[in-house]
Amino acid sequence: MQIHSLDLVDDYSLIGIHSSEEDYKLAYLLNFHLNTKFTKSNINLDFKNRNASFPIFEFIDEKNQVANYLISNKCIGNTSANTGTNLFSKNEFFSSTSYLISEKKNVDYFIKIEGEVSNIELFKTIEKLNKINQIVASYTINPNKLNSKDFLIF
Repeated sequence: MQIHSLDLVDDYSLIGIHSSEEDYKLAYLLNFHLNTKFTKSNINLDFKNRNASFPIFEFIDEKNQVANYLISNKCIGNTSANTGTNLFSKNEFFSSTSYLISEKKNVDYFIKIEGEVSNIELFKTIEKLNKINQIVASYTINPNKLNSKDFLIF
């Protein structure tokens, strides 16, 4: 009996970005410096079991058949907890941070590039990103080495 296996290869490149800017401001800076047209997507990456929602900005380059997505790695949300079960108990609210890719907690944003992009183009993009004053650092990330890479499939 012959056994067949299907090996799915990730067909996207991934760039990690360190920046303290808000997502909309970073999208604006990318549009200004990279001549892209990132816009807020109608969908977010929502995880009900984690009470987290990660906004997505997208730029579809139809000429080159490449889709670019700017995704925040952090979601800061409010959580409530009951402090007791007696007459003086109350609900307390505190903030909690969730990460899209938990093994990359130091990365603030990801740029996911779907489509055929040469390594030269990818490194030119990283070079341009690193010249933006509000970006501390940017670099490629191998998606095959991520344990939670399934969260980047949408």
